[in-house]
Amino acid sequence: MAEGFARQMVDEGVLVESAGVEAHGLNPRAVQVMLELGIDISHHESKVIDVERLRRADFAITLCGDARDRCPITPPEVTRLHWGFEDPARAQGSEEEIIAAFRRVRDGIRFQVQQFLREQNVLRQPLA
Repeated sequence: MAEGFARQMVDEGVLVESAGVEAHGLNPRAVQVMLELGIDISHHESKVIDVERLRRADFAITLCGDARDRCPITPPEVTRLHWGFEDPARAQGSEEEIIAAFRRVRDGIRFQVQQFLREQNVLRQPLA
């Protein structure tokens, strides 16, 4: 979801990539809640983070505690940030409650991405 938001909001010429500590594939609920905002992430691929990918980065941002704890050693020139969201894929309850968890996380990620891009002076336009 973070990659989807960043690609929509970032200035041209800024490379946005995402990767995780494991490749899980896309969660259909994440695709669904992003489509509610007109952002299609169905074509995104789940990639595993590696040292080479980190070396090319200016920032490494983890979104949940598991990723923060298991992320490979970050090179000293890479700024590492942690935004600390609950993993909505672990939500339990009815389908309505699970989708609500995905929406809460989606909205939090949207806010964080927009704020981060604004701070870096690369925010093309915020999403309405």
